[in-house]
Amino acid sequence: MKAVTDPAGVLMRRLLFLLRWRVWVQERLQPSEWQVTLLWAAIAGFLGALSSLLFTTLTERVHDWFGNSRLGVVDSMASLPWWAVLAVPTLGGAAAGGILMFGQRLTRVQSSTDYMEAIVIGNGHVPMRASLVKSLAAVFSIGSGGSIGREGPMVQLAAVVASRIGRWRGFTPPKLRLLVACGAAAGIASAYNAPIAGSFFVAEIILGTIAMESLGPLVVSAVAATLTVHVLTSAHVLYKVPAFGEVSPWEMGPYIVLGFIAGMLAPLFLSTLRGAERFFVSLNLPIVLRLALGGLMVGGIAVQVPQVCGNGYSVVVEILNGKIGWLLVPGLFACKWLATMASFGSGAPGGVFTPSLFMGACAGLLFGTAVNHVWPAGAQDPLTFALVGMGAFLAAASRAPVMAVILLFEMTLSYNIILPLLLCSVIAYHTAKSIAGSSLYSEALKRKAASVPDPALGTGRVADLMRTNPPTLAPTASFAEIARMFLNVRVNNLYVVDESGKFAGVVALHDIKPYLGEPDLAELVLARDILREDFPRVSPDQTLNEALGSFMGLVAERLPVVDADGLLRGSLAKSDLLLALVEKRKTPATA
Repeated sequence: MKAVTDPAGVLMRRLLFLLRWRVWVQERLQPSEWQVTLLWAAIAGFLGALSSLLFTTLTERVHDWFGNSRLGVVDSMASLPWWAVLAVPTLGGAAAGGILMFGQRLTRVQSSTDYMEAIVIGNGHVPMRASLVKSLAAVFSIGSGGSIGREGPMVQLAAVVASRIGRWRGFTPPKLRLLVACGAAAGIASAYNAPIAGSFFVAEIILGTIAMESLGPLVVSAVAATLTVHVLTSAHVLYKVPAFGEVSPWEMGPYIVLGFIAGMLAPLFLSTLRGAERFFVSLNLPIVLRLALGGLMVGGIAVQVPQVCGNGYSVVVEILNGKIGWLLVPGLFACKWLATMASFGSGAPGGVFTPSLFMGACAGLLFGTAVNHVWPAGAQDPLTFALVGMGAFLAAASRAPVMAVILLFEMTLSYNIILPLLLCSVIAYHTAKSIAGSSLYSEALKRKAASVPDPALGTGRVADLMRTNPPTLAPTASFAEIARMFLNVRVNNLYVVDESGKFAGVVALHDIKPYLGEPDLAELVLARDILREDFPRVSPDQTLNEALGSFMGLVAERLPVVDADGLLRGSLAKSDLLLALVEKRKTPATA
């Protein structure tokens, strides 16, 4: 035996000690590809929440320049003289336009940076610089009172963070797209304090599937984001509403009618937004002047109706708590509609998610009040119709009724409205779908999907999904080399290839257990002595369904990809394969 002071013997004993821990962790904890994916989803959710909080802080600082962020945009605008009400959104739009114009020159990015495109028709890469420019412009358009929501930039920033994480870790396209989707779920959860709705928003609208392979990571990311927001802020129920009583069966008839009304109004609302967009583009103005004009229009309306400024959150809260009389609601409804057309049409970066809730609350309150005047038993409390109208309008606009129902419940915690909300939202969804096929998010994706080949699966072969350059060993590799590689890479099987690159077999982590307590014997072992020659493998030309059959009955997370000449081309991960098959079967938002 060699002396303990022999450097080679000491090194071997240290390697064996570390390997014993490596094998113990693998046998006891059995971390799989999916568990690692969930870990990265949680990290993406945490960092996505931080980016959302940073964006909110920046918009509040811009708001403080002309008012007081504690008062809210509406109250700040109401306290300004008429000329300042005109100037603030105009200057904010001009600043946003200037940032976008400078950013286009700086980044030289002509294609869209939208996270939905990166998930649905892209490879998961969300350009960081262009997204930061767009988000910075949104800080000024939103902070200066533009009639636009802040959820869009918050989701975009969270998706950028997730994309950077995935690219840093070298994720394959299916897994990178999933991680970007996790970032989007974290952004929605942070914006609305709604982790379940955030998960279903991405699953239902963007991914088009609620398969657990994708929904699980989305939930983990959204929960991590929500917990982060709770710890760092005084987050609470977003819409504090009075306790509503149980809905009478007599009221279900009017709620059905409300579903039809919301289903007809939502497509009209979306079509006017697109019409406004075409109008502003037809003016052929520089982007600075175009956004300034949109801000000036919002300011012109706000001189008389300051409630149109911002995303409409504070006004909706007042409506739901009965602080705004129904006689004022028609004017608010019409003015907010026009103001949102001005902001969205001019190209102001932001979202229309929250403005859609505003429109639904107004429509619901007006309808509920009208029914109450004609038939009191059919609408005992018109405020409940306002709340249900929010969910129905959002379901019709987004084509995601499940998400809309969950979001309304999470934002209000009002359980008694669940039954009419479910019924009304489903009716609104089908009504809107029969009127117009496109939704709040799908039209732009349809146009781009028609012109951009789908990179998701290529030809649907193993070669499209395999990871190149897997960890390999030579047949003559010593036990020390095997040990170092197992400690340096998180795999359970190392591929053995000869000098010509031909696949010889694998060295499994569990096959080295007999040597962990025998350092002298381990020094004599070579890779060819313990390799498995009959290890399953797949071909680059196999279809994905055929490859899935190769994993049946195996504990292995990856299989080697070997061509007809026996050369090792890469490795195929089971998690990538399952995600790709889910993508292949899904019905995306662009359909």
